[in-house]
Amino acid sequence: MKEKVQAALEKIRPALNADGGDVELVDVDNDGTVKVKLTGACGACPFALLTLKQGIEESLKESVPEVKEVVAV
Repeated sequence: MKEKVQAALEKIRPALNADGGDVELVDVDNDGTVKVKLTGACGACPFALLTLKQGIEESLKESVPEVKEVVAV
């Protein structure tokens, strides 16, 4: 599943890069929890939680149905 998540993140990455940010995959748990680190502009952005939940999480769930939740670490 980790490879699927990484591939899905690669599709999201250009949109984050366009705003000066990025996302780094930290881990994928067996329960479907994906741990990511928001970097660059995304790390300090006041909208980071919105980006994480409505952008990254929704996109990952669509691409990889096994994903249950995305959390920032």
